[in-house]
Amino acid sequence: MAAEDSSVDATVEDRDHGRRDRPLESGSDGDGEALAADLRDAVDGDVRFDEYTRVLYATDGSIYGAQPAGVVFPRDTADVRAAMAVAADHDAPVLPRGSGSSLAGQTVGPGCVVLDLSRHMDEIREIHPAARTAVVQPGVVQDDLDAALEPHGLRFAPDPASSNRATIGGGIGNNSTGAHSVRYGITDAYVDECEVVLADGSQIRTRDVALDSPEWDRIVSKDDREAALYRTVRALVEDHAAEIEERYPDLKRSVSGYNLQKVIRETADGDRVINLSKLLVGAEGTLGVVVEATLSLVTRPDETALAVYCYDDLLEALAAVPEALDLKASAVELMDDEVFRLAAESAEYAEYAEPIPEGTEAALMLEFDSEVVDDLPDAIATATAGLVDSGTAFGSIEAFSPAKQDRLWKLRKAAIPLLMSMDGDPKPYPFVEDASVPPVELAEYVAGFQEILEAHDTTAAYFAHAGVGTLHIRPVLNLKAADDVEKMRAIADDVTDLVREHNGSFSGEHGDGLARTEFNPKLYGPELWDAFQDLKSAFDPDWRLNPGKVVYREDDPTDIRDHLRYGPDYAALEPRTTLDFDDEGGFADLVELCNGCGTCRQTDGDVMCPTYRATEEEIATTRGRANLLRAAISGEIDPEELYGERFQDEVLDLCIGCKGCQSDCPTGVDLAKLKAEVKHQYHDREGTSLRERLFANVDRLAAVGSAFAPLANRAAELPGARTVLEKTVGIAADRTLPTFRRESLVDWFRQRGGPRVAAETATAGVVLFPDTDTNYSNPELGKAAVAVLEAANVRVVVPDLGPTGRAAYSTGMLDVAAEQGRDLLADLEPYLERGWSVLFVEPSDAAMVVDEYRSLLADERVERLAANAFGVCEYVDERRLDEELTFVQSENADTRLSFHGHCHQKARGADHHAVGVLRRAGYAVDPVDSSCCGMAGSFGYEAEHYDLSKAIGSLLREDLEASAAGRADGDGESIVVAPGTSCRTQVGDFEGYDRPAHPVELLARGLEPSD
Repeated sequence: MAAEDSSVDATVEDRDHGRRDRPLESGSDGDGEALAADLRDAVDGDVRFDEYTRVLYATDGSIYGAQPAGVVFPRDTADVRAAMAVAADHDAPVLPRGSGSSLAGQTVGPGCVVLDLSRHMDEIREIHPAARTAVVQPGVVQDDLDAALEPHGLRFAPDPASSNRATIGGGIGNNSTGAHSVRYGITDAYVDECEVVLADGSQIRTRDVALDSPEWDRIVSKDDREAALYRTVRALVEDHAAEIEERYPDLKRSVSGYNLQKVIRETADGDRVINLSKLLVGAEGTLGVVVEATLSLVTRPDETALAVYCYDDLLEALAAVPEALDLKASAVELMDDEVFRLAAESAEYAEYAEPIPEGTEAALMLEFDSEVVDDLPDAIATATAGLVDSGTAFGSIEAFSPAKQDRLWKLRKAAIPLLMSMDGDPKPYPFVEDASVPPVELAEYVAGFQEILEAHDTTAAYFAHAGVGTLHIRPVLNLKAADDVEKMRAIADDVTDLVREHNGSFSGEHGDGLARTEFNPKLYGPELWDAFQDLKSAFDPDWRLNPGKVVYREDDPTDIRDHLRYGPDYAALEPRTTLDFDDEGGFADLVELCNGCGTCRQTDGDVMCPTYRATEEEIATTRGRANLLRAAISGEIDPEELYGERFQDEVLDLCIGCKGCQSDCPTGVDLAKLKAEVKHQYHDREGTSLRERLFANVDRLAAVGSAFAPLANRAAELPGARTVLEKTVGIAADRTLPTFRRESLVDWFRQRGGPRVAAETATAGVVLFPDTDTNYSNPELGKAAVAVLEAANVRVVVPDLGPTGRAAYSTGMLDVAAEQGRDLLADLEPYLERGWSVLFVEPSDAAMVVDEYRSLLADERVERLAANAFGVCEYVDERRLDEELTFVQSENADTRLSFHGHCHQKARGADHHAVGVLRRAGYAVDPVDSSCCGMAGSFGYEAEHYDLSKAIGSLLREDLEASAAGRADGDGESIVVAPGTSCRTQVGDFEGYDRPAHPVELLARGLEPSD
């Protein structure tokens, strides 16, 4: 869909979609500048009030968006206290924030000073295994805490689906929970003590205090804030005891409002104890900033087992929940057909949806653990007898191994972001999606909910925690349409009435935020609403802490329709593009697929997002880049920013094109593609540098190097040559440069006489693509591939072909990439017409022709090439060609491999092929759960990116060392294997490491010698 003008401000259509309220431009005026200056003087951490930072922190995982005044990154409690004091002096609102994965808008605050507690305040202070407690700072990511607790057989009980990026502080603010709340309850049960900074900068420690004890008398006798708080809270609870008993639902999950029902409890000894920590949990940062917490922990079951029960009717599945609860399950989860459909269509999750049988409208997933049931197989058998044999379920899936269970949990945890990946503007939005009712009323509640949806002419998706009566029901709406915005509020109002009718809570997990605070007066009644306001005033007299959440001022009510990220006034430019974005609905639609869930902030597992892992900067996440792109195309920032030096350097150039977001982002925000397009437009306007042109035409440069080898290799090692190269071209002096071989792979193949397998006896014919590295620098890789394929009776040719265009594409030089791609298509056409396949030693070239050509080249031959293009090991594995080969098993068994898959292979779901073939060849293979190597083609050679490249690489090194440590007791050779040229270069530059082998080399090495 190339057009005459590729400028972003030349539009195909002017999309008048919309925002109800434009975000505030706080921080740009004199008062904002004074506030920022005073904060910089007062704190050691960074203070950022620039426009980019305000955009980055304007959204979270919810439907809301509003720019804060700026962001402070406190280094310690002293910084938090200082920031709070300065904000008080300026009468500025303050918003504490963790990973920003909240779903109700808790971490969106127009004009607020955001305290990002995730950056520095992430220390696990103490672990006390005997007492089963841990002391942590608020920025600790829950999975990191659980990893530290695992050696002690402990974990933190609440387990939200976002645990790989959600912080403990965010979980406290939100009163989070997860799938196992059937057994464990929610966060407020596990927070024993808190260090809290109040709105004026003062600090208190909340803990158990027995009422009317000497400690109580000592506290309340003082004339200070702490004494006033204790007196006020006690009075509020005791004065409103009857209303609290009447209004608060008796549920395992109820996180709306303030926890007045839990702040005072009676012990087994009959003492009455007050603990203000229970108020802070679920307060969403409106009462104080938690800077340290003492947590209770639970033991880890030795074993678990899962069973998924399939139903052809949603209400029948829900009606079975009470019976499921009688089975002593530790988790009872529900998924519906919409989740299965979206997972099946997703590159990352399709394999997890495969076991779900056709016709499944809903499924209950039950987990049993060895601490509750003595015999896991018997527990599953009993459940199956009740739910399938004597019930309404038509089938079941059993999972006893950790690996199989993990696959089912991944499907369940992906539900929220998957739903937001629906094509087009209508999406299943979160605003009434976590109401809780007693499980025995769940089916009736859902039936009533369906009547509401029908009355408002919409549908919804259903999933989540059926065992505790919490279903994430997400109505499908287009919030860019004014009518649907009004419909959203009407649905929320009706659902609130339905929840009250069923003795439920409007929020059982995701809190109030901007989405549900409006309805708290209806849920709790005027008496408790007044009590909430009194409580807020006691903790925060000026109402500056996260205003508008949980409770609001009568003269400034919270409205569910305000501050929408997309609303009726939102408008985005749809640029004319060189790449084809039709499959994504357009350039703007691809940008807007980012829902803010923050999966790109995870720090282990998957590929995404390597630059965030190395920098811990929000701007380095897929979410951050998408937010800034959206801001530019919507006019939230000047669209010309796209072509500014900062945007290019900090937003686009630090995206290393690993394509991890294409597969790991649950909504599939392909930042590598977006980057290539915007870089192309930038080059059209500003031109290209010498270095960019060199890298885009690296194949031609390598051909020259090969022609002049070995002199070309020696020239790079002359004294001062590297320094000159860095100063003139910008190639890092410390990076190992490629060397060239005088005889290329193509030359070798020609001189050997071409194919060795006769056409009439061959089982197949393939073209082995001579990529730049294999052809000119490491032809032994190509020779190994030829040896393996010919040993399997495959006829191989290695023609003289030009590049795929990968290097040019990665630098945004799309015209060059397209020209190279068209030339390659023409050269390969005769082979493809004969039914031959095209095989690639280099994974990035395989990804180029399979993925990128589809949007780069308007050519009908692309699909035929993509269907017949494979990595070498992928081809061998899919056709089980290795079954035709004989390997020296005894020799291979002594070689232990740490396999680092290439990012582009992982994005295509093709990284497992080499592992399978190597294992069948007799090697012991450990597939390392690693992210990108950080080399990323030209990125690791660029002087300004060298340090970041090495920092990303150091994370890979840690993974490789962990892999090696896991097999340190084994005998024999231990080596690293990596199919990617960039990966082998990066690892080869690690101190103490040799350049890794390519998997096809090991296959060739292990072949039984032929007679």
